[in-house]
Amino acid sequence: MARLVLKFGGTSVADIDRIRNVARHVKREVDAGHDVAVVVSAMAGKTNELVGWCREASPLHDAREYDAVVASGEQVTAGLLAIVLQAMGVNARSWLGWQIPLKTDDAHGVARIGDIDGSDIIRRFEEKQVAVVAGFQGIAPDNRIATLGRGGSDTSAVALAAALQADRCDIYTDVDGVYTTDPRIAPKARRMNKIAFEEMLEMASLGAKVLQVRSVELAMVHKVRTFVRSSFDDPDAPEMSDFDNPPGTLICDEEEIVEQEVVSGIAYSKDEAQISLRRVADRPGVAAAIFGPLADAGVNVDMIVQNISESGEATDMTFTVPSADLAKAVDVLEKTKAETGYDAIQSEAGLTKVSVIGIGMRSHTGVAATAFKELAKIPVNIRAITTSEIKISILIDSDFTELAVRRLHSVYGLDKV
Repeated sequence: MARLVLKFGGTSVADIDRIRNVARHVKREVDAGHDVAVVVSAMAGKTNELVGWCREASPLHDAREYDAVVASGEQVTAGLLAIVLQAMGVNARSWLGWQIPLKTDDAHGVARIGDIDGSDIIRRFEEKQVAVVAGFQGIAPDNRIATLGRGGSDTSAVALAAALQADRCDIYTDVDGVYTTDPRIAPKARRMNKIAFEEMLEMASLGAKVLQVRSVELAMVHKVRTFVRSSFDDPDAPEMSDFDNPPGTLICDEEEIVEQEVVSGIAYSKDEAQISLRRVADRPGVAAAIFGPLADAGVNVDMIVQNISESGEATDMTFTVPSADLAKAVDVLEKTKAETGYDAIQSEAGLTKVSVIGIGMRSHTGVAATAFKELAKIPVNIRAITTSEIKISILIDSDFTELAVRRLHSVYGLDKV
């Protein structure tokens, strides 16, 4: 039999009825003879409520006490699920992060996992006990609770699966898998049976909301086969008991994917902003003087384009940042003007980054040309382009987002069954 880690998000455990439904999913795997550990999030909306209470108590609060408060949401869910499982006759016990222990660094509120000792949980598998683990939390070097930041329960689950050497980590959510693009924009979007780690990492970082980026990175590094499926499917449906091919999307090494599509999906990210620095001094160290302070200020920079300077004295530099960080970025850059020597700074918010993703692009030509030709038919003005081995990202005006996504989804044949 297999060893499984099952993770359930906030909408899946939003109330007692849904927790009972989650328990049925867990019991199905236990009855099949599998060793099972479960990672749970706080009930939907609970973390936001707890964060709000911290801010109401004091706008400038101690990060360690903040963690003590917000980690309580997962603790409640873990205890409730263990109680429901016990009532169903399942041997279950709840665990908090410090009890495993799941060790983190000292960055309270945004901690990163350093080590997990899963030996006690593995020992209890021999007694057929289900471990119900509170996600999103661990223990810092100061022996205080530390939380992992938004989406931390996904990261907890994948890290635990790696520590337990699980055969698979099943991420139960409110969608039934990973789609070729957002079905709300392209009704013909298809659920993928499999997607490579690298492709999923690109999709997660470029706007797909199914999985948190850090969890995909962790899964890729530790080769944790991760399965995205819906907690709202009937737990007792016959297809749910098919271990090898249940409904959902498997995220795995590309070697497991026999027929690799040239393009696997189209992702998009709205609320991008573009910043252009005009006539920047063209000398060594200037780029560091621009992007170093932005990094120190916590501004995520993407899609950097630098024009070639003919004179060798000045050049133009254009890049994107999230719209929410635009004001902060401009303020930081204005303070660097004396060192960087630019003549003018121009900015514009409300743009969209549309990305074409696929590991098959490594061995096929013409993928970029196809995208550019299709967008020219709309017509849409392309403001910036960046590429990697498996991705092409294009910056466009937000007014064209839905049309561009649908056209690209169609031109690469992703809407065909």
